[in-house]
Amino acid sequence: MADVAKATLGLTKPAQIDSPKIAFAAKDVDLLEWKGDMLVICVTENDMTKVDNSKFQNSILNKLDSQHNGLLFQVSSEEDFTGKSGQSIVLRLSGHGPKRVSLYGLGKCSTSSSTSTYRSLGESIATSAKTYQANNVAITLASFENLTPELKLKAASAIATGIILGTYEDNRFKSESKKPALKSVDFLTFGVGPELEKKLKYVEHVCTGVILGKELVNAPANVLTPGALAQEAEKIASTYSDVLTAKILDTEQCKELKMGSYLGVAAASANPPKFIHLCYKPPSGPIKKKLALVGKGLTFDSGGYNIKTGPGCLVELMKYDMGGSAAVLGAAKALGQIKPPGVEVHFIVAACENMISGTGMRPGDIVTASNGKTIEVNNTDAEGRLTLADALVYACNLGVDKIVDLATLTGACIVALGPSIAGVFTPSDELAKEVVAASEAAGEKLWKMPMEESYWEKMKSGVADMANSGGRQAGSILAALFLKQFVDEKVEWLHIDMAGPVWNDKKKAATGFAVPTLVEWVVSNSSY
Repeated sequence: MADVAKATLGLTKPAQIDSPKIAFAAKDVDLLEWKGDMLVICVTENDMTKVDNSKFQNSILNKLDSQHNGLLFQVSSEEDFTGKSGQSIVLRLSGHGPKRVSLYGLGKCSTSSSTSTYRSLGESIATSAKTYQANNVAITLASFENLTPELKLKAASAIATGIILGTYEDNRFKSESKKPALKSVDFLTFGVGPELEKKLKYVEHVCTGVILGKELVNAPANVLTPGALAQEAEKIASTYSDVLTAKILDTEQCKELKMGSYLGVAAASANPPKFIHLCYKPPSGPIKKKLALVGKGLTFDSGGYNIKTGPGCLVELMKYDMGGSAAVLGAAKALGQIKPPGVEVHFIVAACENMISGTGMRPGDIVTASNGKTIEVNNTDAEGRLTLADALVYACNLGVDKIVDLATLTGACIVALGPSIAGVFTPSDELAKEVVAASEAAGEKLWKMPMEESYWEKMKSGVADMANSGGRQAGSILAALFLKQFVDEKVEWLHIDMAGPVWNDKKKAATGFAVPTLVEWVVSNSSY
């Protein structure tokens, strides 16, 4: 992104950093013979059962313990390591074999461990590799007899995801940064062959999309303007030009399409809006389904004349109000590499800023969306839905079968579901099942919320077809009901309110949320 961001406010320009380049390999090697910096053994509580208070019940742990004169047994006892989920110990060794051995707890049973558990394990391994400057790591399971080939694939791919994303650090805006030490990861006892290799390559592609999503959200608004976001989209299309094309509409072209709702939000900013449309078409074969991914693209949201004020308004974090667009563009980058057959995908972002000036939209103004519906703007801080309205009309006009839109839309959704779970709103139970299944495979959390039609009374206007806000109660539901007014009834549609999980407050950084889910959903609709 450093080469496309043209904004110079504050003289801040991001440095170019490389994504982690880690060589993953599946090997059929006796772990007692493996040599390298760190051998990681994933253990359950059952694996840590001890016999006669002198040895492990697990044969693999016993062999390793014998090789190192009982050190494994001694340290695990002293550290009270029992294999509970999240527990870990690291031992420094001498002589033959690895320099260090790490034990990581999986909890009660490896067969029931979730994708998120294995992903967290991978992130912990990445942290240890940074701490001990490990160049090469091997990972094995203490007990794998009960794991099916499918479960082994699931575990390996989730661990690899955690390692890549745990290794990555967004240091573009820091004056100094270290390069990650980790270069290679060997999977032992996870199986070998083309299936695992294909899965690990798929993980790498998805992670490049997640990292792009993180970088876009992390970038400040004085660097990531609507124009810079559009240039990033064009860069993705040019990189994967065999399957992706880009169309960027300027203000005049949006006026021709009568996008008054979107342009009303953009009117106050010195940075002009950019309407982004990427299109993915497979390199060969027939197209069976047409999908659209629509992402909210507010590169900064001041609230407009209903300016964000007071504690908890999060105005200092409003660079992340384009998290939906980051997920959409991250998915475009991943899918440009995966190239799923049989599916056409449109990636749509109505990018702009919500600022304050004499040309800006005022409370009480009426705007007209591109489907002819009029909206009384009773709250200029309920602006994301105004931009999405015209984006959804545009998507429907493309003749797509299904639409998923994503937005950091309401603080109400954070109140309802907290920082880790996104809300899902849709009239289609079938589409909800599809997307929730994709999120479970991706290790992300979604929760289906009600579309209570009776609440629409709160959105009625005396002077226009509707208002853009209906008060504090049921804020997320009202926002979803508003968006529904701009979707063709023939099109299956689902809205994801991701205001909570887009940002990790503890790490003070973006999460790249929803990219893996979107990729899984598109692939599930393809002939991949």
